[in-house]
Amino acid sequence: MKHTNGSVEVICGSMFSGKTDELIRRLRRATIARQKVQVFKPAIDVRYAVEKVTSHAGTEFDAIPVEKAADIRTRLDPDATVIAIDEAQFFDAEIIPLVDELAGRGLRVIVGGLDTDFRGEPFGPMPALMAKAEEVEKLRAICMVCGEPASRTQRLLNGKPARCDEPVVIVGAAEMYEARCRKHHEVPRQGDEIPR
Repeated sequence: MKHTNGSVEVICGSMFSGKTDELIRRLRRATIARQKVQVFKPAIDVRYAVEKVTSHAGTEFDAIPVEKAADIRTRLDPDATVIAIDEAQFFDAEIIPLVDELAGRGLRVIVGGLDTDFRGEPFGPMPALMAKAEEVEKLRAICMVCGEPASRTQRLLNGKPARCDEPVVIVGAAEMYEARCRKHHEVPRQGDEIPR
């Protein structure tokens, strides 16, 4: 079933907020509606399964791993009406005009990703994708310190907050990251004493 208008939906938030679960929920509904779905993910994300998007809760959906945004264009199924892209923060800036192009062709494009990095800064192409989207859903997790709603991703190295000068992209899960609220999110600067 074709869509009459293209659109971009962005699902964002911190790690452990349910972004991939929500992406998969929307894909399953599209499949029930007999829409042809195609899912892409960055090849760098091999945490669970290479050819699936998998949530931390264990739900999964078949996906095509690609190295860069331009590879999505070459792998598109001409019959697909719904294109999903998970972990979009890991893609290069070419993802922005590509998503625009796909929506312009009448496709429903669903994008999932972290809106901020471990430092709390806008992450890669996500701010531009959010600005261009017809719909943005920002999900929150639960702070691992106080139990309040969490909107930040805390990176931990040896159980302590990672310094701001650490590399931005390190793929990991619960062993290196946890959700935190604004109050408990810590990013020590060079020279700061790391909390114990």
